[in-house]
Amino acid sequence: MIPELRWEFNERFSDAQYRALQQRVEAATGMTTEFRVAETPVFVAESFLMQLAREGERLARALLADQNYCAAARRAIPQGFCVAGETAHPHFLTADFALVRDVEGALQPKLVEMQAFPSVFAFQAVLAAAYRDAYDLSSSHRYFLSGLSEDGYWELMRRTIVSGHDPENVVLTEVDPEHQKTRPDFAVTAQKLGIHLVDIARLEPLGDKLHYRNAAGRLVPIHRIYNRAIADELIARRVHLPFDWTRQWQVEWAGHPNWYFLISKFSVPWLAQQQKHRGVVPPAEFLDEFLAGPGRERLAAAGVHLPVGGDAVYHDLLLKPLFGFAGKGIQFEPSQSDLEAIDPEQRGNYLLQQRMHFVPTIETPHGPTQAEFRILYLWPEGGILQPVISLVRLGRGRMMGVDHNRNQAWVGASAALYPPRAIG
Repeated sequence: MIPELRWEFNERFSDAQYRALQQRVEAATGMTTEFRVAETPVFVAESFLMQLAREGERLARALLADQNYCAAARRAIPQGFCVAGETAHPHFLTADFALVRDVEGALQPKLVEMQAFPSVFAFQAVLAAAYRDAYDLSSSHRYFLSGLSEDGYWELMRRTIVSGHDPENVVLTEVDPEHQKTRPDFAVTAQKLGIHLVDIARLEPLGDKLHYRNAAGRLVPIHRIYNRAIADELIARRVHLPFDWTRQWQVEWAGHPNWYFLISKFSVPWLAQQQKHRGVVPPAEFLDEFLAGPGRERLAAAGVHLPVGGDAVYHDLLLKPLFGFAGKGIQFEPSQSDLEAIDPEQRGNYLLQQRMHFVPTIETPHGPTQAEFRILYLWPEGGILQPVISLVRLGRGRMMGVDHNRNQAWVGASAALYPPRAIG
């Protein structure tokens, strides 16, 4: 964190500026956001963001190079959700980090989770720019990574998503997109890239091709899909797709659905068990291995406090479903009976992870606030994996997601800005 910029911002802040921020975001997206946007950006050194970015890339490459891991992750894909036409690598990657204190009291980044799935790339660029403009911050404060300019960022997005196709034949698919909280991101993406937003349940198969209907009702063939529909929601809503996506279609995927499973929370126990990753990856085990014994032994050996006897409550553990999204299904301080109540056949779909205590590092008028940092990466065909922008979530509750910090001020979705060099 850069204290000088933090103090200066807090002293200059006004409610009128915050309203101006909201108005700028609304003007850029064409709608009001249904999640809370924080009053403040976060001021950090570029070197800090790049440290997180390097760690995320290192961990992702370790997973991709581990044939045993890749085979196990593939076996964990739910039946009926292994999609044909898998790409050689993910086009999108996110890595979330908490800031905690190590045994010596120093701040240290710890991996929360990784996901090879698109995040709000478009909205985040809009939000970061809105912070800078609404608060009249220096134009030297940057937010893109890897030396990208705004034009370079959108060109890389176009290369990754559109990939040389006519935008008319490229669609962004989601489940009921008009009622998703991430709708502002969809709107900016469609506007910037000229692609079409389509409910995945309304795609129309014809022969070996998929189609959508444009505003005039004309059937348009789809050459490439920017997929934002996740299996969790398809299953929870019992959405019946009008096409069998396990079949080979004449279509390309920007963000192939299989990668949502192949790099996910499923990766955390694998990474945690390797000595070389333990500095940044918290101890974690699959629930079935914990209850069978070996997983419990490994957590204890890693220094996690595990009470024994009776209906023990594990204060230092989080129970997480492997493929839950946006914090859904996470349980704090599960008890032994909670764990044993899960169907034995489903226990392999849960993990137990050491609870991380986020250090409040952002000084606000409402007291110190915690920050979770997400690095967003793009990896176009024929290109390289590179970090392009960061996303920040501010909170003072047990969970950092914007849905979990309602009715509070100076929390919610935020952005990281960094000066050309650290101050001081």
